[in-house]
Amino acid sequence: MDRHVVFLSIPGLRELDLVRLPRLTARMAGGGRASLTASFPGVTWPVQANMLTGKLPREHGVVGNGFFWRDSRQVEMWTAWNDKITSPQIWDCLHQQDPSITSAVWFPMLSKGCGADYVCMPAPIHNPDGSEDLWCYTKPVELYGQLRDRLGHFPLKHFWGPLASIASTAWIVESAIAAAEQFRPNLFYVYLPHLDYAAQKAGPDSEAAMRALDEFDQVLGRLFDGFSAAYGSSEPTWIAASEYVIVPVDHVTYPNRVLREAGLLKVQRREDGEHLDIEASKAWAMVDHQFSHVFVRDADSTSMARVIDLFRGTVGVDQVLAGSERAEYGMDHPRSGEVILVSTANSWQAYYWWLDDALAPDFARSVDIHRKPGYDPVELHFDPATRSIPLDATLVRGSHGAPVRSDAQRGVILASRDGVLPDDSFTDRQVAELVLRQFA
Repeated sequence: MDRHVVFLSIPGLRELDLVRLPRLTARMAGGGRASLTASFPGVTWPVQANMLTGKLPREHGVVGNGFFWRDSRQVEMWTAWNDKITSPQIWDCLHQQDPSITSAVWFPMLSKGCGADYVCMPAPIHNPDGSEDLWCYTKPVELYGQLRDRLGHFPLKHFWGPLASIASTAWIVESAIAAAEQFRPNLFYVYLPHLDYAAQKAGPDSEAAMRALDEFDQVLGRLFDGFSAAYGSSEPTWIAASEYVIVPVDHVTYPNRVLREAGLLKVQRREDGEHLDIEASKAWAMVDHQFSHVFVRDADSTSMARVIDLFRGTVGVDQVLAGSERAEYGMDHPRSGEVILVSTANSWQAYYWWLDDALAPDFARSVDIHRKPGYDPVELHFDPATRSIPLDATLVRGSHGAPVRSDAQRGVILASRDGVLPDDSFTDRQVAELVLRQFA
């Protein structure tokens, strides 16, 4: 098959941002645009799984950016492999349709071990002494060595944390161009994270966010030129979609502190401070932007009722979904917490459980996405006084994940060819069918 589609997955892209993205709008001028609504929870892993499978978390099992495995009593944040998506994905469907159709997937977080023909995503090697060696998981295995020789190591420190910058997205683009030149896959799915950083750190309408748009458009121009050269006369159909929209926030809630003060969450005092004691806790929250999973040890006990009562009516909490109520958003999956807390649009949730910053565990002041049992956007900030991550959650100015109830929370999808977007509005679950239709 000589048909080619490039799908760009862009977190934080708003329709109003397009005026600062002339290269993107010029490339997509032939196909128009439509609104795109992310399903709840509008955060990275679930939305990407929705777009890749056309299903909700109740079917594909991706209920957040991490998992709590009840059998082992372990939290897994940002390390899961593709087998955690329990529904067929776009490349699986394409292979079933025609084994000769090839796919490449570049940097979505759940792509390790997926069925695509070509893969690249960060996979740093964690050494026993706590240090890391830069590396990427690739398929074929030898590909990362080739990319490293051509481009240098993937700049992991610019992918997340206080130094997050356009450098990581630029490397993703250059490596994708190299793969396009070598493999020319029929489907190329590229995750471009740059708009995520400044919008969360300083707010989606901040000067920093506007500068990020200008930087992003420059790199997009390089992507378009590189792919046009790689594919030659077989110019691909381009589709670009928001994963979610980041909205301004001026409030933060601390579910674990509420649970601790109610006697439901317990901590364990260690040399470096207070650690969450999952074994001793009756309830604790794994927070994730504008929602959290509250895991209640005995769901049929009074603990469940106490959790519900604690948060209903709380400032910053819009909904408390318990048991079957989680089905409202397709989150009635065994991996979900017994209770799901949903933030109001102007608020987000921090994982902190300590009541005194002097007792925060060491990892709280570092970029440590794997040991923190929840997402921590404060990692985008840096405190020069302590030379570490600050412990002030009010620094965060943008967030996402809450149910889409206004146009300000709604994203956009664009295409380069007429007829690709038959409607004027889509949900993330319709993206899979949209892409597959290009190969029908």
